[in-house]
Amino acid sequence: MEAEISALTEVIVLNPAFNICYIVGAMSLTPGLRPYPVPGDYVIAADRGFDSLMAYGVNPDLAVGDFDSLGHKPNHPNVIQLPAEKDDTDMVYAIRKGLELGYRRFVLLGGVGGRLEHTLGNLQLLDWLARHGAQGFLAGEKTAATCIRDNMAVTFPASMAGYLSVFCNSGTAEGVDLSGLKYPLENHTLAGDFPLGVSNQFLGQEARVRVERGSLILVWEDRGDFYAKLPKLWAHR
Repeated sequence: MEAEISALTEVIVLNPAFNICYIVGAMSLTPGLRPYPVPGDYVIAADRGFDSLMAYGVNPDLAVGDFDSLGHKPNHPNVIQLPAEKDDTDMVYAIRKGLELGYRRFVLLGGVGGRLEHTLGNLQLLDWLARHGAQGFLAGEKTAATCIRDNMAVTFPASMAGYLSVFCNSGTAEGVDLSGLKYPLENHTLAGDFPLGVSNQFLGQEARVRVERGSLILVWEDRGDFYAKLPKLWAHR
C-alpha cells in the first residue's frame, strides 16, 4: 500500500522538536495562511492540498492521500498513494508521518470549512496530538485553534484581540484557570456537555489559559496575523 520513498530519511531536520511540520489539506488555503517553511521544517500535502501549495509556489516535501479530491496522482518525486477505503483520513496519515520524523509542532491548514465532519475530526486531531506529546494548530476561515491538556498552559500576547472560546474536550477538565480575559476562571471544572467557555474576550493584556487535568480546545479569531502570533502560542507548563 505504501510507496517506498527514501527521501523521507534524507530530510534535513535541524531540531524536529522545535521545527514545524506543516500539513495542508483539501479545503481552501488563503494567501495569509501560505506557509513559509524555514530549514528544518517539513511540508506535507494531503490530497488536494498539493494544488493549494503549488498555487502559492510552495513545493511540499511529501504528498500523501488517495487523491480523490485532487483527481490524479501528483507529479512529485515523493508521493504516498493511499487506498480510497482506509481507517485513517489523509490528514491523519500525514500527521503520523510527521510524528515518525520526530516533529512535535504541527500547523494544520486547509482543514477548516467544507464538510462539518472533517472540521470536527481535525479539531479532535489537536487532542490526539497533545496525547502524543505534540501540539497542533488548526487555522482557516478566519479561525485558529489548538489543544492543551494535563498541566499545560498557553499564554496569549497583549496584542490579541477578539474572541476566545475554551471547550472541554474530555468528560471534565479540572483546575482550569483563565486570566487576563473578560470572563476569568480560577481552579474551575469545565464539563464536556456544556459550553461555559464560549465567546470569552481578549482585553488588550496578556491572557493565560491553563488546565490541570483533562483536555481543552481553544478557538480564537484569526485577524490575518496567525504566523506573527504563532511563536508565542506554543504550550508550556
